[in-house]
Amino acid sequence: MRKPTINSVSATALNVKLDEPFEIASGKKHNIENVFVKVTLEDQTEGYGEASPLEPINGENQETVIATVRSLSSFLKGKSPDEFDEISDGMKSLFWAQTSARAAVEIALLDALLKTRNGSLWDYYGGAEQSICTDYTISIVTPDEAFRQAKQLAERGFEAIKTKVGTDGARDLERLKAVSEAAPDCSINIDANEGFTAREAIDFAHKLESEGVNIDLFEQPVKRYDLEGLKQVTEKINIPVAADESVFFPSDARRIADMKAADAINIKLMKSGLKEGEEIARISKEAGLDLMVGCMLESALGMTASVMFAAGLGGFRYVDLDPREEVYKAPFSGGAKLRGNCYHDLDGVRPGLGIRVTEQ
Repeated sequence: MRKPTINSVSATALNVKLDEPFEIASGKKHNIENVFVKVTLEDQTEGYGEASPLEPINGENQETVIATVRSLSSFLKGKSPDEFDEISDGMKSLFWAQTSARAAVEIALLDALLKTRNGSLWDYYGGAEQSICTDYTISIVTPDEAFRQAKQLAERGFEAIKTKVGTDGARDLERLKAVSEAAPDCSINIDANEGFTAREAIDFAHKLESEGVNIDLFEQPVKRYDLEGLKQVTEKINIPVAADESVFFPSDARRIADMKAADAINIKLMKSGLKEGEEIARISKEAGLDLMVGCMLESALGMTASVMFAAGLGGFRYVDLDPREEVYKAPFSGGAKLRGNCYHDLDGVRPGLGIRVTEQ
């Protein structure tokens, strides 16, 4: 049987206004400025992907993603999605730093390929778990607003809440105390997005302990390249530490594992893509590191890809795949659905990502 080949690749801006700014230590977003990627095969099968660039994290923006995908069109035309690994390696050799652009194309390629097979991304990655449950992130807001959101999240059934920190230790502490008070039965993870020095992170963790605020995970406390500082924090505090911005490529994961610089690694498709994300998961498991899966500001399209990837592989201890409410304004239907705090019945999401485009 002749393999399906790629006829065209397109990239289109996907914009959604956020009702409230989403603030982290490294910046603030007022709008979702993503990119919708479509791969069309010769038999007119369409595959869909999404890039969610965030300049402080992956150094990309909407314009660079669109330019990268369009630049890849001639490289991709005539190739078969069956050659996924080779295509992925080829894209990296051409645009190694454009991780979210490459991830969007990878997602679209597999979506198209699996549609021709009537399979799903969940099947493709092993179909390990039919459901996964996520935390929900509270950004850098006032303590009163954090209390309100945490109380609401607990009432909705969330069992884990993630809170952004890293801009001001005193304000961060008050926010976390508010979250702990509002949702006493929820576990709490914190994410500094590189906002602390090693000494500040250690002091902050000890302050939380003395105040009786229990934390389950401390994500990326220091600058991404400060692996010695990351290792120091991991060794000096009682909270498990996750590396996020420090890990884009498998070589980063190996370095973290060899140094014993963290307890967990956060895999995001927008940092690593599908092929290298799977390799990072393998390296982490072999090294005895816990797995975390995270997201940027994806719509239902990109979020479904991450859900199916993580549930398909299985074994992710920490799941941070919480869609902003506004993403449901994006022009898609189908895909993985969040009910309460969990994505259920993932074996039934097909073909590909199970995503339909409701408007062009």
